[in-house]
Amino acid sequence: MFAGIDEVDWASMEHAYGPADDVPAMLRGLASADPAEREAALDGMYGAVHHQGDVYACTLACIPFLFELVVDPGIQDRGSIVELLTSIGGIDLDGDDEDEFDEEEIEGAANYAMAATAVTTGAGVFFELMADEDPGVRLSAPLALATLHSHPVRVLALLRERLPVEPAEEVRLALVEAAGRVALRHRALAGQAADWLTRLAGEGFPPGLRLAALAQLARCAPDALPGDVVRVVTGLLRQLRSVPARRAGAAPAVDAQAGPAEAVAAVDAHTEATGAGEPPVEERAAPVTLVGQLRALSDEETSGRTAPWTADLLRTLHVGLDDRVAERTALLTDQLRSPDHQQRIDALRMSSGLIRAWRGSYEELVRLVGEQLATPEPRLAEAAAHVLEELFGLAAPAADALAARVAADPGAWVQNWPSGPPGLGSAVKALARLGDARAVPALAAALERPEVPHDVGFAIGCLGAAAAPLTAVLRRRLGEVRLDEEAYDRANPLLTALAALRADEAMPEVLRVLRSAPEYRGEWLRTAALRALGSFGPAAHSAVPELRTLLRRPGSTSATEAAEALWAVDADADAVLPVLIEGLQAERAHERRSAVNALGRLGTAAAVTAPRLRALLRHEEPWLRVDAAVALWDVSGRAEESVPVLLAAWEQNRHVRVRVAECLARMGVAGAGSDVARVLRAELASVRRHNAMDGGFSSHDTYEDEKLLALCRQALPGNTGKGPTT
Repeated sequence: MFAGIDEVDWASMEHAYGPADDVPAMLRGLASADPAEREAALDGMYGAVHHQGDVYACTLACIPFLFELVVDPGIQDRGSIVELLTSIGGIDLDGDDEDEFDEEEIEGAANYAMAATAVTTGAGVFFELMADEDPGVRLSAPLALATLHSHPVRVLALLRERLPVEPAEEVRLALVEAAGRVALRHRALAGQAADWLTRLAGEGFPPGLRLAALAQLARCAPDALPGDVVRVVTGLLRQLRSVPARRAGAAPAVDAQAGPAEAVAAVDAHTEATGAGEPPVEERAAPVTLVGQLRALSDEETSGRTAPWTADLLRTLHVGLDDRVAERTALLTDQLRSPDHQQRIDALRMSSGLIRAWRGSYEELVRLVGEQLATPEPRLAEAAAHVLEELFGLAAPAADALAARVAADPGAWVQNWPSGPPGLGSAVKALARLGDARAVPALAAALERPEVPHDVGFAIGCLGAAAAPLTAVLRRRLGEVRLDEEAYDRANPLLTALAALRADEAMPEVLRVLRSAPEYRGEWLRTAALRALGSFGPAAHSAVPELRTLLRRPGSTSATEAAEALWAVDADADAVLPVLIEGLQAERAHERRSAVNALGRLGTAAAVTAPRLRALLRHEEPWLRVDAAVALWDVSGRAEESVPVLLAAWEQNRHVRVRVAECLARMGVAGAGSDVARVLRAELASVRRHNAMDGGFSSHDTYEDEKLLALCRQALPGNTGKGPTT
């Protein structure tokens, strides 16, 4: 084995962390009899040689040796190597625009193409692995074939032939998944695959197989799903919950071509597995690699579950159902009523993803999420709190459940982390984000801790006037802050809260911070203090001398913030305008934006700056163009120049839409038949949230989208900003 490995000039190549001269040791480690050594080698392959999916020259050089490993029956954990090869060779560049690649990206794309060619050329070995004695190999081989082999008709035929004789239940599900993958990659075969999947989804086949078939139909042929898909799926889940757990390799054989009677007989004749003929389970040490930690986490989640693969199938089904929000909601509602705690945890995670990406009517679903807070199972209750934390106003149906949870568990009011400052617990944040005064006792306790949670200021801001009783403790804690290098981290949450409460009685404490801010992060700290003073308005008149002093640093962030605060306190346009006009020339775009937004808040008092703002409508920075358009409207009251810029930005960058909608709502330019009305109505008609992203999200996504919807309604004639999500 590994003939010629030492003849490869590994040292001349690189991987993610430097010279690739350690790759031969990783390859040999994959062949080790020691499970810990194999795990470390696999971790190294993913961490360095195939880092985050990248393909390097050394990755290409590994491919022949990886194929040697997967065909050697004496090697253990070969299924993991099949998965590695599938990942290396399965990257699809068809959707990329090569004209946009720079030189380095072109080289990377060439590597991906060569990897795909090399792995596809050798993919024939996966046919033999479909009948391998190792169930782990059989589990990985179907998807490898579906992803890599260049003869999909042959692959699909083999999947159908293999299903009736495959003894392991999870491998059967992999065969079904592979059929869905073939249909997605080769649309000409979608009908043939859908016909087979439809038969497997029919009554008479085992519930796990039927669920897998429905999930793949949702992905590749959603029109072929039964009209009552929710009823069918919920029924299958109940069947799965009632069947004792089976160990891998213990499922009864099922002939996909047989009729329902034969399939039922096969299931009825099956007795619970004894584990005979299964490979021995290896003893593994505590994981130290990322691969090992992920494996251990997966093992922990699936341990003792009747059908641990159910969650994956349901996630696939949800992805396939896509914008069919009502059906997905009904399915999750049923899952949240399951007696299986882990299935409810799975449902909570999927509920979060659904609500974050799609608009819909979620009252009943949210109420059921709230019910999970009362469970004695801590993981379930914490998962529910995490979901509600991101919903802001949409969490209202769970308000009483949140309040009960907060009152019952003071130990969870604040979360301590291994690194970084403490933060508020999810249930407290969710309750505060509803503006519910029942969160005040928890926040009061958090403010008495030696280290105040970093997010307490934002939570108090959500509560508004309901948090006014906290003003005294906020003042005291701010007065106790040592103005040293850690002052910003300690003072900023308190200043944010005082600004939200407009608590002008805190003037002495805020002025102390402003006057004595340390050099380290001093500008950040002064900015927080200035925003607090500005929120106090005319009540902060005694701070005017301090503010005028800070104006003498034109072009700086502090000068702009001081100008804003001075305007809020004293409305002295003559003193403020020169500083903000100077800020329009700042080198950094974010400093220019600060000055532009401050001018907008001056309104017609800054009308003289209209030509300067007009010039910024053509700036290359999109956010600056939007801010300039908004400010130009504010200072001039003329919409004809600003609206085209705002609508263009709306189409070009979805993340500016809330900012644009705020301005359009104030302008009142959404008359019947106008371009503005058309854009706003199109947004309201969309089921997908404007900021939904594949593969990433922010904890404020749902809040921002709901805010956008309210603003769109408000901007349209005859609307108040209130109304259903869809």
